[in-house]
Amino acid sequence: DYGAKVLSGVTHGGGGRDVLGVPVHDCVTQIAGRQAVDVSVLAVPAPALRDAAFEAIEAGVPLLVILTERVPRRDVAQVLELAALRGARVIGPNSMGLIAPGKTKVGPIGGPEEDTAKAFVPGPVGIMSRSGGMTTEIANLLTHHGLGQSTAISMGGDPTIGCTFADLMPLWEADEDTRAVVIFSEPGGGLEGQLAEHVRTSSTRRLPIVAFIAGGFMDEMPGLRFGHAGTIVEGRADTAAEKARVLREAGVLVAEDFSMIPALVAEAMGKAAGAR
Repeated sequence: DYGAKVLSGVTHGGGGRDVLGVPVHDCVTQIAGRQAVDVSVLAVPAPALRDAAFEAIEAGVPLLVILTERVPRRDVAQVLELAALRGARVIGPNSMGLIAPGKTKVGPIGGPEEDTAKAFVPGPVGIMSRSGGMTTEIANLLTHHGLGQSTAISMGGDPTIGCTFADLMPLWEADEDTRAVVIFSEPGGGLEGQLAEHVRTSSTRRLPIVAFIAGGFMDEMPGLRFGHAGTIVEGRADTAAEKARVLREAGVLVAEDFSMIPALVAEAMGKAAGAR
């Protein structure tokens, strides 16, 4: 409904069926061997994810978006290793997909078309989020403040994922339609430290970054379980407070409150425009 061209579904042993006008094949090569496939969306049980991803990668699909959550880390590591060898890009696991507002989307991000159109509108702000639901919430907040989006990506909330903040930043930097980037993060993992290092060392940086890190209350409540599988706090560096400090020192604008994001984005884009 949002404009994506769905070529086929793949279910082993289910080939030959037709679902809502979409043909079903037994394996990816049956469709990828006949026409160009830009992306594969994987929504299979976690134990089957590795084989499904291997199949898509070996069939030459350049982008995999993995919706499945809580995939064993070893399986994800093997998928990412094969993807690197074959030149494929992986979003997820535990992603809700990605969207270019007004153009197309991959995965269930934003929900039905009528809801997606309300939350996401074309504009200059890129979004990267570890939370699928909050990807839409950020877009909706920006939209209500007159700030449209260029592309929004739900990166995935599992402990081990494909593309990180640092991996994706060069794509934003190269995108002429993007003038600022918003990231949504949470406790656990080292993605923010990687981004901070990228920001400090990048020679091509032109975009202001605004970050919001959820779960600050966890710092006062040790042992509390929060959010995704990826929010396992293994040390001080994984806490929300430490992530915010590291990002600020690198020059990233960190919103203390979710509602502050639009104002920080507008201010940052204004300063960037003035500097040019």
